[in-house]
Amino acid sequence: MSVESEVIRRIRPSEKEVKEIFRARDSLIEAITSYISENNINVKVRFVGSVEKGTYLSNPDLDLFLMFPESVSREEMVCLGLEIGKAVVNGQKTYSDHPYTHGKFHGFDVDIVPCYNVATAENILTPVDRSPFHADYVKSKVSSDMVDEIRLMKRFMKGVGVYGAEPRVRGFSGYMCELITIYYGGFRNAISEAAKWRRGTTISIEKSGPSMIAPLVLYDPVDSKRNVAAAVHIDTLAKFIVACGEYLKSPSTTFFYPNEQRSMSRDQIEEKVDMHGTKLITVIFDSPNINEDNFSAQVWKTQYALTKKFDSFSFNVLRVVHEYIGSNIVFVFELERDALPKSYKHIGPPIWVKSCDSFLKKQKANNKDPFIENGRWAVISERPYLTARDMIEHEVDITGIGKEIDPRTMKILDHINTVNSVDRDVLTKLMNPRYSWEY
Repeated sequence: MSVESEVIRRIRPSEKEVKEIFRARDSLIEAITSYISENNINVKVRFVGSVEKGTYLSNPDLDLFLMFPESVSREEMVCLGLEIGKAVVNGQKTYSDHPYTHGKFHGFDVDIVPCYNVATAENILTPVDRSPFHADYVKSKVSSDMVDEIRLMKRFMKGVGVYGAEPRVRGFSGYMCELITIYYGGFRNAISEAAKWRRGTTISIEKSGPSMIAPLVLYDPVDSKRNVAAAVHIDTLAKFIVACGEYLKSPSTTFFYPNEQRSMSRDQIEEKVDMHGTKLITVIFDSPNINEDNFSAQVWKTQYALTKKFDSFSFNVLRVVHEYIGSNIVFVFELERDALPKSYKHIGPPIWVKSCDSFLKKQKANNKDPFIENGRWAVISERPYLTARDMIEHEVDITGIGKEIDPRTMKILDHINTVNSVDRDVLTKLMNPRYSWEY
């Protein structure tokens, strides 16, 4: 049996699962329809996710859309949509670009999303109004054979860690999985072509829209003004390209169902750090009580901001990872150094520019002795901070971290405490950055 045949056998939902899914689907439709009828709410109800398109894996989410007439105000649409979700599935209000309700129904995760019942995808009034058109498009293109090909692609992307357009993953949405599999005519063809992608690759399934600059551009076949791949980060794209190439060279079920990476021991971690001649430092913040997508976006912003700050003071980040642990967000940095000498050479302006006069005046006022090097003034200056810890303690307020991440909650662990106390899975992720299919 081929690798792909084996995976299809594992991912194709059983008859029992299919019955349970559609029993829950029908019951949810009945409950929603009954509620809107009893409360005289004018709204059309339909499913739009993978269950509707037939491309679902085991235990899928149920994505139900409440399609309101355009005459209803945005405020009323959202209010009624959330009210229905709360009443029927006891859901919690959730945000992405648009408020919706998330809850449980007959054991399945359910998203109940209010939107407008617009005539075309090019005349949307909210970001989610396109979704019914996406469902219709995919259904019009999918044969029974193609359903399994799409399932393969989704399982592959999950296995290599690139599935999901949410900020935590910055990868490929389910809709994009479906589109590229359909466009290239199946899973194997799709990954063969994806292995050749480069930064800026552009795909037009139906027609091209306006010129776009992004790591990957896939014009939405139902609205050519939109890039379906807008959420894909360059690193996620690169990982997918590498995974496709490696799979083609040596197909294995580990691309779909990776083994769990074994944690390094404390001694192994310390040995690896010693081999690099580097130092570790950990920065921990309390997690704010905000929507997960907003939080994830702020976590990435914070990681980049802290990295830039360490680099600007010459501690130089080699690698960094972050992890959500309990009520904390934990950043672990591998630095070239965590301590610096007292002095450094400060390079000033060329000797022939006007600004050199103010430079010289300032340095002499500070009892410094300027000298010329390569046609520029230079001076030996004292560093404001000698350790990475001291620097970040004093500079965190002006690093540009996520606005909802409170610097007052910051805790710092130096090298020894990082090696001895930070979760070994996180340290392994930092010091042994192997890809999931290599475990």
